[in-house]
Amino acid sequence: MTYDSYLFFAAYALIVLGIYLLFPLKYRWTVLLGAGALFCGFLNGPVALWVLACAGFAYVSARHLTTLQDRFAKEKKDLSKDERKALKARYTRRKKWTAAGGIVGALSILLVLKYCNFFIGQINPLLSLFGVTEGIPFLSLALPMGISYYTLQAIGYIIDTYRGVCRAEKNFFKLLLFVSFFPQMTEGPIARYGQLAPQLTEGHRYSNENFTGGVTLILWGFFKKIVISDRASFMASEVFDNSASYGTFALITAAVLYTVQLYTDFSGCIDIMSGTARMFGIRLPENFRQPFFSHSVGEFWRRWHISLGTWFKDYVFYSVSLSAPFMKLSKAASAKLNKFLAALLPSSCALLIVWLGTGLWHGADMKYVVYGLYYFLIMFLGSLVDPLGAKAAQKWGFDRKKGVFGALAVARTILLVIIGMIMFRAGSLEEFANYLWGIVSRVNYGELTGGVLLCLGTDTPDFIVIGAGAVMMLIVGIMKERGTDVLQTVAKGPIYIKWSVMLGLIAVILVFGAYGPNYGPVDNIYAQF
Repeated sequence: MTYDSYLFFAAYALIVLGIYLLFPLKYRWTVLLGAGALFCGFLNGPVALWVLACAGFAYVSARHLTTLQDRFAKEKKDLSKDERKALKARYTRRKKWTAAGGIVGALSILLVLKYCNFFIGQINPLLSLFGVTEGIPFLSLALPMGISYYTLQAIGYIIDTYRGVCRAEKNFFKLLLFVSFFPQMTEGPIARYGQLAPQLTEGHRYSNENFTGGVTLILWGFFKKIVISDRASFMASEVFDNSASYGTFALITAAVLYTVQLYTDFSGCIDIMSGTARMFGIRLPENFRQPFFSHSVGEFWRRWHISLGTWFKDYVFYSVSLSAPFMKLSKAASAKLNKFLAALLPSSCALLIVWLGTGLWHGADMKYVVYGLYYFLIMFLGSLVDPLGAKAAQKWGFDRKKGVFGALAVARTILLVIIGMIMFRAGSLEEFANYLWGIVSRVNYGELTGGVLLCLGTDTPDFIVIGAGAVMMLIVGIMKERGTDVLQTVAKGPIYIKWSVMLGLIAVILVFGAYGPNYGPVDNIYAQF
């Protein structure tokens, strides 16, 4: 979304809110459903077809799962213990096939549209080994915006119904609303049915606190995206696209700026979407929690894109680690290894599958597979050495998360994350390797003394704006880390504070962002996923 797109979205959300408040509470959910359908049309007409298909698979599968659960509860009455066990086994098999059918149906849409050509690219070289010269032709398919988000949301709903966490929604259109709530359509966050669906359908009255809190959060998101992210992208794009022409300091600066760009782009958009939902009285799940204060890479990913991480943890990690083959692996490991390694081996195997899936979720390219493996390897090695660090801390009496040791842990985490960001931004694994080699081999002090860094699309005023914006984010983040949510405090404060903050943000966005010198709109990075 560009600046003009954001203006359109803000106007669209206000119009929808006005119509929403005109309807009786009982039917206000229909306004959100209609807004989602219209929003799909604005994005791309065919998007609506994929959303309908995804919701359809989830609806049919979940309804049948609830029916099977009710039949089992009815038939098990007056049965002996052995008869109940046999009946449960029979119904469990039927439930598994029903859930699998719904998941495969919803997932097949994503696999065909997003990953078909990736798999063809992996298969064709294998076919050539057997003398097949033609190979499978690549398909010309357009990837609908946001498909990875609402597909995972629908699959999570099917699994929750299978596990008995929730019962199937009888009204197809209410389920469709859960899948197509318009603030979530482009970049998430990925919500759970039990968490979000009741909020969408119950109807909410106007609340001044919700409205001003939502607007403040939206403006904060605009500030991060338009003032910081879009400006940081100028130099990052110049250097990454021409990395062979630059030396160590330009490459490092661009890597840091890209990290800032990606964070402010994604978290800024999430703030805009969460603020929009809040104006309607709806709370979306938290997606970022000061990730750059993390003491380890594992902690970083528990604070970054939280909804995706918890989705993979709950629906992939636990499903894999508690499956029959992995339970057998765990039992075999317990018999042959010590307690620590016996627990680490099965969980690491499940974690490997999670990170392969996380990497592929980001893109249909081998680069993203390696990106996932990179984080898996760091977390696996971290699990191996963590007991040693804990013993050392206990022996020498220091806290690994405070003081110098805490600062070093945070710095180490940020360094590892920046390396991951270079891989994420590079066009290929070869470009990633060349970029890293350029950092260590092309030291050019002239980049520091000759003003080269100020001639790469980002000049001195740009650096000042980015730096000042980063300091503002840092202050807000530190206060939130210490228990004070500045934006919530503003929303609950006196009216003169609310309006002062909102008008101040608007002025900064207009002066240093949209209408500032050298500004150019940049599309959202995570919308492509």
